[in-house]
Amino acid sequence: MWVMAARSILLLFLAALGTVSAQNSSITVGLRSRVEAFKGSGDWREVHLQQPLSPSATAIVICDMWDKHWCSGATRRVGGLVVRMEPFLEAARKRGIQIIHAPSETMAFYRDAPGRLRILAIPKVAPPVPLSLPDPPLPIDDKRGGCDTNDTFYKAWTRENPGLRIDDADVISDNGDEIYSFLRSRGIGTLLVMGVHTNMCVLNRGFAIKRMTALGIRCILVRDLTDAMYNPEDSPHVTHDAGTQLVIEYIEKYWCPTTTSEALLRAFAQ
Repeated sequence: MWVMAARSILLLFLAALGTVSAQNSSITVGLRSRVEAFKGSGDWREVHLQQPLSPSATAIVICDMWDKHWCSGATRRVGGLVVRMEPFLEAARKRGIQIIHAPSETMAFYRDAPGRLRILAIPKVAPPVPLSLPDPPLPIDDKRGGCDTNDTFYKAWTRENPGLRIDDADVISDNGDEIYSFLRSRGIGTLLVMGVHTNMCVLNRGFAIKRMTALGIRCILVRDLTDAMYNPEDSPHVTHDAGTQLVIEYIEKYWCPTTTSEALLRAFAQ
């Protein structure tokens, strides 16, 4: 009897050890970027590279995936993203990647949430002097807000979309200094960025691509789990999806490489 019990315990231990080993093992993911091979020519070329990532040194930040947006078109598209993002996040957790929920301007809703309290308890790390990086203009005109459903702005959001589960191991913050301190405290140097919107919050929030890149964090945009705020009535007068792709290409040129959730899932399975 005790032999069977001991064998069962050993099997459970080996299974747990295998899970930890899988979480700590490096993965390799395909990235896409763009280079201007002949500087000043305007001839930008798509390039692909393979990048090793350590799951324990990698985090995902989910940018402004609110329960409701002031633009009904944006709310509808966010709902579509949630359906694809949630199973991806579950797979990333199993691979040992830290999840950071960053629904801006909703921290009052989460004031007693374990994930919020956990990040508030992290000792502050003073960020370095930001790198001075070029910031060319966007390829789309979003000065009117980018809404393609003719809605009027109001603060519609109160929390993150409830379709995205917040796990006990996740953290919650919309503060760039808090998130930077958390990343450094965990030895995390790579940030997978997803959410909305590419031309606004995904680039410009204090926890998002521009600032984190300037602070030395390696950002990667998950390009199929994002969207833009763009109205085809505005320049360059292309479809909404085409406008989003233009912003993704802009990010690849000037800020960081991109990948897809599909490429990451393949890497998780390595």
